Amino acid sequence: MPGLKWATYSFTPDIPPMTPWGKERYLAVKPSYGPRSFADSTDYVNPTTGKDVGCLPPGVPRIYIQPFVLEMIQTPGRMLEYFEFDHHIRQIFTDGRQHPKDPELTWMGDSIGWYEGDTLVVDTVGLNEKTWIDRGGLPHSNQLHVIERIRRPSHEALEITITIDDPKAYTKTWTGYRNYKLEPTWNIKEFICADNGDYNEEFINKSGAYSPANPSKQKAKPTKPNP
Repeated sequence: MPGLKWATYSFTPDIPPMTPWGKERYLAVKPSYGPRSFADSTDYVNPTTGKDVGCLPPGVPRIYIQPFVLEMIQTPGRMLEYFEFDHHIRQIFTDGRQHPKDPELTWMGDSIGWYEGDTLVVDTVGLNEKTWIDRGGLPHSNQLHVIERIRRPSHEALEITITIDDPKAYTKTWTGYRNYKLEPTWNIKEFICADNGDYNEEFINKSGAYSPANPSKQKAKPTKPNP
């Protein structure tokens, strides 16, 4: 969404009204982007300190804001979202199933979907509290319920309207959006977050991944000829 500065880090230009619990969580984090960006950010995905590994899954819906390619793959009973960012894959089941009664709390949650006319409605629950709503540090609890309405107003455009329902973190539901443009000649490229030396040079160096090969100091024992 060119020209909208807030779109680089969030789904909405406004800070949604928070509960005391939500506000405390919001003020406790140090995001890399947005009105509360910090030079010493400890963002779990995009830290700026160089001392934090980062590379953790952005979660839903934040992964839509990561500025990388997204491909949607439709199959009978399931749609896959294949993200270039660290090659995350999200499953949206469209076979009529319901959410588990007690879903496991995960980074990407449990997603089911159905069509209402030309709009795919996606319902997600079961998200853990390790992620943020956006890159600006908006919090959420494990009560987060995300509803997406995905449609193509034209062949070249994709619109995603996102409704956030989390009574523990926010005083009311709120809505944001994300727009995409079709790029038929683009491909998903290799993306290995932990292999980006500029992203976290200290971590990479300590990992030994780029250490020069050293010959073994162990001396080989001479073998005896076979009788």
